[in-house]
Amino acid sequence: MKSSVNGEINLKTAALVTLLVPLNCLWVLASTLRAGTSPTQVSLFFNAICAVLILFGIGMFLRLISPRLAFNRTELIVVYVCVSLGSAIAGGDRMYVFVPLLGHAHRFASPENDWSDLFLRYVPSWLTISDKRVLDGYYNGFSSLYIAENLRIWIPVILWWGAFIIALHLVMLCINTIIRRQWVDAERLSYPIIQLPLEMTHADASLFKSRMLWLGFGIAATIDIINGLHALYPIVPSLGGRLYNIAPLFTDKPWNAIGWTPLAVFPFAVGMAFFIPLDLSYSCWVFWILWRFERILGAAVGLRALPRFPYEPEQSHGAYLGLCVLALWMSRKHLKAVFIKVFRLASSVDDTSEPMPYRAAFLGIVAGLGFILFFCSKAGMSAWVVVSFFAIWLMLALAITRMRAELGSPVHDLHFIGPDETLPRMLGTRRLGADNLTMFSYLYFLNRAHRAHVMPHQLEGFKLAERANINNRRLLILMIWATVLGTFASFFSYLTIAYRQGGLYWTGNEAFGRLERWLTLPRSTDTPALIFIGIGFILTLLLASMRMRFLWWSLHPAAYAVTGSWAINPLLGSIFVGWLCKRVILKYGGIGWLRNVTPAFLGLILGEFVVGGFWSVLGTILGRPMYRFLF
Repeated sequence: MKSSVNGEINLKTAALVTLLVPLNCLWVLASTLRAGTSPTQVSLFFNAICAVLILFGIGMFLRLISPRLAFNRTELIVVYVCVSLGSAIAGGDRMYVFVPLLGHAHRFASPENDWSDLFLRYVPSWLTISDKRVLDGYYNGFSSLYIAENLRIWIPVILWWGAFIIALHLVMLCINTIIRRQWVDAERLSYPIIQLPLEMTHADASLFKSRMLWLGFGIAATIDIINGLHALYPIVPSLGGRLYNIAPLFTDKPWNAIGWTPLAVFPFAVGMAFFIPLDLSYSCWVFWILWRFERILGAAVGLRALPRFPYEPEQSHGAYLGLCVLALWMSRKHLKAVFIKVFRLASSVDDTSEPMPYRAAFLGIVAGLGFILFFCSKAGMSAWVVVSFFAIWLMLALAITRMRAELGSPVHDLHFIGPDETLPRMLGTRRLGADNLTMFSYLYFLNRAHRAHVMPHQLEGFKLAERANINNRRLLILMIWATVLGTFASFFSYLTIAYRQGGLYWTGNEAFGRLERWLTLPRSTDTPALIFIGIGFILTLLLASMRMRFLWWSLHPAAYAVTGSWAINPLLGSIFVGWLCKRVILKYGGIGWLRNVTPAFLGLILGEFVVGGFWSVLGTILGRPMYRFLF
């Protein structure tokens, strides 16, 4: 096997992935459960960056012994990609939300809530845990997963759900294979999220020789060290590091309708915002202001008939669907060529350089979706509901992936936006029925939020491979392996911790509390919600049309989608500072200044990630919350 210096992937790379993916899954979950810090809240995972940096440091030491022992660029990039995939599965919007759902209905059913009559008969026994002793150990702690009875009950459930999760991620991987050439090679999208791992892994280590890098690193590290000490010893003064809500300043009507309006500046977010195209970062804070204007306007005119006005989640949902349609429309020629290739109508496109042949990718999508249809149907869902559910879900996934590739948004949480909310509002709960709604509660982990979405990391992995001349097909194999490892390592990591300290149940409260409300107070079609989804969709298309027709139009439709959800709020101050710095530098120094100062902004990200990673590890070891730079 060839050396990985020229872009090939060897057995050493596979061994590193096999070791580091489970370790990082454990780190992500232990940090979340024990220290209250989730490494997967923003688009760039700090644990993945730290893993690459540690390997780089070890490689520098090994190079003194023998240059052949050091880790090269291919190995570091493949580790980053695979660790990111595993961490996304373990992250705060996936396994952390998911595992508490599996025993919640049986554990908390009581005569008072009448869950037994409401929906327990629809709960699939082969996908859930009902054994009282097994659940006692999980919820009470001071026990161990690795008892024969516990393993006997859990392993079949883990295998079934693991197969479902892997199938869904393989479908996304096959879709990325089909769109890769258009979104990586043809359109030359900017992929701002990958700039730090790309620069960190250069063979000449040029980034680490830059004084500007260490200037940015020192600023961010100093701030985080002081804020971390303040969290431990309040007598130490802090340097920001927390959110300042200005909403209490507005006490008079209609201004008090402004809602939660946090302001803060985080070094890592300033660094990430610096790599966002100027039109998007500008659009973000403009739309952020417009959302608040809508709230105030609604209060001023007294829109009591629309209690959730301006229906921000619904508008945001429609906007993401619009972004998906736009992305597919811009890729229509490529998709047509792929269609011709798949069905042997002609050989108009060469797929030998793709991660897998297009026909294999298409068959993978069909097989994966077929398994998902079988799985969900066996669990009690109607076939037409399964198709509708995952069509909407994959449209959101495609929109997030495209937005990350083109614009590099630091967050894309979409809290409580997904098919499990859209379908009941569209059709009403009676038409869906208790069996489908019950399964929606177990799929809650796919929809509660989308911050740690795997699909954009897959495509960014292919982009990194293209930039570093890495063998795509071998990378694909390791990405699949990382998905399998990440799935089962996340399950066992979470359960291991839960049986020691007691498992969470609040995500179960959210999912099954919603199910109880659906069944006791059935909903009809929510017409205002559907109207605002439509408004979001149409406005996105109009904004895109304006950008295509008028060069002076700078508002970006992706900003309209992103700023309608929760997680962008804590970062708006940082995005504004990043935008202002970049604009000033370009105006007065041009592209030359921009290139010279770029390492400083990479240093802001790296410095906060390194020190923040240290506080995360320390909090995990001590089992207590530490300073959280990720708000």
